Amino acid sequence: MVCSGLWSLTVERCTVSKFVSAIALAFALGTSPVMFAQAAQQDSQREQYIQPNQMRASKMIGSAVYDVQNRDIGKVRDLIVDKDGKIDLVVVDVGSFLGIGGKNVAVKLSDLKTDNNRLTLDRTKEQLQQMANYSLEDRNTGAGTTSSPVTGGKAGSGR
Repeated sequence: MVCSGLWSLTVERCTVSKFVSAIALAFALGTSPVMFAQAAQQDSQREQYIQPNQMRASKMIGSAVYDVQNRDIGKVRDLIVDKDGKIDLVVVDVGSFLGIGGKNVAVKLSDLKTDNNRLTLDRTKEQLQQMANYSLEDRNTGAGTTSSPVTGGKAGSGR
């Protein structure tokens, strides 16, 4: 509001208008952090949903893996987690029939594409069968042979 000329009839009216404007501005500036905090809290309380390009790990094990021509090339046998808790490898059972006669191969998680709970790998069944076998147990070290303890485990501690 301009306090000169035709816009203001008296000096008192101009002073009151400036005072009201200053109060309104102070109120707006003073409450804006509160409003932003409330908006941020509302965002953090919104329900989140799994996305079409994501898949639950519990659903991956046992899931069929397809090649880019939509042919079933195997099933996810297990997930290998590194010491930081990230999935390092996906073990795929290739060529078995009713769990007999196949072999396990390891592929990087990044090699698998997920779309609406479907796993696709840009390799053929024949290419996977040519890969080295991946053993889920190491007889020399015992790795993979025991289950994790219910409490007091050392996963993630780097030991």
